[in-house]
Amino acid sequence: MSEILTVDQMYAADRWAIARGTSGVTLMEAAGKACADVIEERFERCQVAVLCGPGNNGGDGFVIARLLRQAGWGVSIFLMGDREALQGDAGHVAHRWNGPVYTLTPDAIDNAELIVDALFGAGLSKDLDGTPKALADAATARGTPVMAVDVPSGIDGDTGCVRGAAFRAALTVTFFRKKPAHLLLPGRSHCGEIIVADIGIDEGSLGELDIALMENDPSVWQAEFPDLHEGGHKYSRGHAVSVSGGATATGAARLGARAALRIGAGLVTVASPPSALQVNAMHLTAIMLQRFEGAEGLTALLDDKRKNAILIGPGNGVGAETRENVQAALTSGAATVLDADALTSFEAIPRDLFVAIENYFAGPVVLTPHEGEFKRLFPDLDGSKLERASAAAKIAHAVIVLKGPDTVIASPDGSAVINSNAGPELGTAGSGDVLAGMITGLLAQGMPAFSAAAAAVWLHGEAGRRVGRGLIAEDLPEQLPTLLQELSA
Repeated sequence: MSEILTVDQMYAADRWAIARGTSGVTLMEAAGKACADVIEERFERCQVAVLCGPGNNGGDGFVIARLLRQAGWGVSIFLMGDREALQGDAGHVAHRWNGPVYTLTPDAIDNAELIVDALFGAGLSKDLDGTPKALADAATARGTPVMAVDVPSGIDGDTGCVRGAAFRAALTVTFFRKKPAHLLLPGRSHCGEIIVADIGIDEGSLGELDIALMENDPSVWQAEFPDLHEGGHKYSRGHAVSVSGGATATGAARLGARAALRIGAGLVTVASPPSALQVNAMHLTAIMLQRFEGAEGLTALLDDKRKNAILIGPGNGVGAETRENVQAALTSGAATVLDADALTSFEAIPRDLFVAIENYFAGPVVLTPHEGEFKRLFPDLDGSKLERASAAAKIAHAVIVLKGPDTVIASPDGSAVINSNAGPELGTAGSGDVLAGMITGLLAQGMPAFSAAAAAVWLHGEAGRRVGRGLIAEDLPEQLPTLLQELSA
């Protein structure tokens, strides 16, 4: 269930099911039952305030209320608008409720021990205001648990942005597939536990929806993940190069190199300027060391086409020398990962980087910016994280890894994945260098750039989760052997 549907695609999936004989009322009853079942599993029987909006989300609320009352819960319904004004399927199920319907007012949740937010869901088309905003703010202030239907009201279903205000749910039940808001921040943090319920929409609908967005997990990229083969050897598993900075900034390149080796590259070399040779030599064993001077020296080093993937940026310094090294890498045709200083070095002239990627016969290119670096390269891009990363990938002619707790990996062809397994323990010095090295190591083994980036991001997050608090960057590569073994099991 890795596919992520936009709000419009979810509406299309509903229409697809209805066109093939499943009535809208049947879908609404199934959605309400799924929510009621989860409430009974997760919460003790209590007094529930069901807040219903004027559309289908409100219709789901009426079903939930009816089923909970039948199960012996104390239920009050508060409706935004008049029950007689409800149309279509929502109007039909609303008339199956034979109890009182109260007007939605700011005091609707005063006596509630549990709130069911069935106001707007993902279909919200404007900022939350008036009574709904007051209720969202009051629910948060009081700490009353909230179960949200589809998406917490106030969260934009496609962007995850808060529109004016939003409910903070302990539990969100959505249907058929997740939406971007379930994965992108801040929406994800408002959803609490997320449950995807089956309401009877056939999987065949997915083939009609032109889905380009996925939640990142091994099912997305495992078919392209490099495997070990009998008769394979170090040269068949690729040769990654990590470019070192000067004598006082060498650790980042070594972190990237070790990550590339741990993830399976057959050989890894740290390319070092003369000033850093001694310090690098003191810290390297299985990783080789090769001297280079300037862009001409890097070009000569990469003339050996067995060196097929290169990482530039971590600890390299910001300026003309790093820009020239980037251009040497792109000209070589090796798969290239640009991180940290390699990105900031083009802050004043980002177009030069994008033209070089497009015109220098470059191999696959992956850019791995955090938000600050991204804004320096793409200052004019606005919108959600997903929208910005996708636009940047097309502008740069490269795979973009826009890092963060909700990392987005976007391809120039429009494909994208959102990662959700990265925890706060990864916010430590050198963590990004390790990620860049992991991507480089997978590229060296011939994995396509988009899949390599997605796989590395997921493995990076899983490694961080397993170490937990106290993690330092050096811990991350050491988790990879166990994770790789589990992937191949």
